[in-house]
Amino acid sequence: MLPLTLLATNKLLNLLTANNALSQAISSNTAISGVTVPALNTSQIIGSFISPDMGDLNLQLTYPRVCIYTSQVANNQREKFRSFSGAISVVADVWSSDSLQQPAELALHFFVQGIAGILQANMGDWGDGFRYSGVYGVQMQTPKLGGLGFVQLARVTCNLDVTLN
Repeated sequence: MLPLTLLATNKLLNLLTANNALSQAISSNTAISGVTVPALNTSQIIGSFISPDMGDLNLQLTYPRVCIYTSQVANNQREKFRSFSGAISVVADVWSSDSLQQPAELALHFFVQGIAGILQANMGDWGDGFRYSGVYGVQMQTPKLGGLGFVQLARVTCNLDVTLN
């Protein structure tokens, strides 16, 4: 069996990539708004905790990109006599870059909206003892130099309740 940290990462990764869900959500939201943003392909959504500096050195990683990883695990034994009964925090770091700051930021908002919509539509049982309550948080960071000129990060964090025998 995979470690819990990888199982949790894979749950969110599969949710965003199944049937090109995130790309379709972004396309739908931008079409309604009459805005164009860079395409986010399934190959740009990865299960990895990688800094933007290292990601820029990896020629396989392009912008925009979403890096999904587990940031926190807490086995607080809510249900006694289980091997694990607690919470796992899964993070989707969304990176956007452009030669100008404003387009990078605009795209970032649509990428986050797409992830939030998918999370909201998938509240409940995620299988294998994982449940998602619908609670998530978003942290936007200020742009900085890098990537294609300017790079900006949004961090979407969701907490999963996990119960395993």
